[in-house]
Amino acid sequence: MSESKPAFSRLKQIPASVWALGLVSLLMDFSSEMIHALLPVYLVGALGASMAQVGLIEGVAEATASFVKVLSGALSDWFGHRKLLALIGYGLAALTKPLFPLAPDVTWVAAARFLDRVGKGIRGAPRDALVADVTPPPLLGAAFGLRQSLDTVGAFLGPAIAVLLMWLTVDDIRTVFWAATIPAGLAVLVLALGVEEPEATRPRKPAHFPLHIVELRGLGGGFWLVVAVSTLFSLARFSEAFLILKAQAVGLPAMFAPLVLVAMNIVYALAAYPVGAFSDRGDRITPLAAGMIALIAADGVLAGGNTLSMVALGVALWGLHMGLTQGLLAALVADAAPATLRGTAFGVFNLASGVALLVASWAAGLLWDMEGDYAAFSAGGFCAFAALAGLLALRGRLGGDTATKTPSA
Repeated sequence: MSESKPAFSRLKQIPASVWALGLVSLLMDFSSEMIHALLPVYLVGALGASMAQVGLIEGVAEATASFVKVLSGALSDWFGHRKLLALIGYGLAALTKPLFPLAPDVTWVAAARFLDRVGKGIRGAPRDALVADVTPPPLLGAAFGLRQSLDTVGAFLGPAIAVLLMWLTVDDIRTVFWAATIPAGLAVLVLALGVEEPEATRPRKPAHFPLHIVELRGLGGGFWLVVAVSTLFSLARFSEAFLILKAQAVGLPAMFAPLVLVAMNIVYALAAYPVGAFSDRGDRITPLAAGMIALIAADGVLAGGNTLSMVALGVALWGLHMGLTQGLLAALVADAAPATLRGTAFGVFNLASGVALLVASWAAGLLWDMEGDYAAFSAGGFCAFAALAGLLALRGRLGGDTATKTPSA
């Protein structure tokens, strides 16, 4: 218990704009997960999509967000207005939410998911760069952990409310989708009114447009090593839609499908902030390695599990791995990247991870269709093991003490 007090006492030191950005993330994830928790069920059950189509839709959607993040991150470095780009991205995502209940077929759902992720792409890198800009370096792990925890609170509240609404509406998925438009609108309002971007925290403009080869080289070898490890790790992290489908395969009724994401995200939210604050003491690599081990365990349990209790354990381990890794990877990017190129760095980082996630989700769907869920989760576990081996091999070069360093200006 004495270990946890310093971590939670630092919450009051985190800038108010980081708290507001966390609330924005909470509200938008609340909205998104109300939809995404039911989307696999809707695609497969109501619209007749195959597992491979689900994997492809999810993978393309996330990869799209990652491609857009590169450009939006670079633009935020070049023009210096990160909040404006974040506002455009969150606004677009809010406007696309009504497309889901209006969707008559798989193609329409794919288009809605695509536009929603374009919005995510526009906002993601500028938002994360803004968190890094306004946060003192000794608090970076705590700040990213807090934002991730608040984001994930929304991610479990959304599915939980979706279950309640499914019960109240007698499984009317479209009504649940309409309800999801409300928190999305609130997220845009909080961002517009509650987040400040002080001129004093804005880094100087880079000499060239950030995607120029000279500037990309300036990101440094440490940053590119973080990208390499994260990309390999993302190959093991296919879409959480497959967790829902696995639970259904062992007997979970459609009405309770969102509870899979509720369980995963509760564990995720509880882990993210303490782990981030712990990493500010000087070691981000050890908890990151623990997260990869948790994913290996999750894949093993899910590959062999044929009961709801086994799937629940696998889902909890999956949530633990997310809490141990996602905020830390973002903090490592902020540690390694020059302040003038933070937006670009987060964009490139997310592009590489998104492409890997596209490949992983599509491959998992194909393996599931051809050989069953055992093959999909086993392949994920193998990739997670390879990522762990790569992380441990590069530990010294990644720099376990990067949390104590100030990013260059």
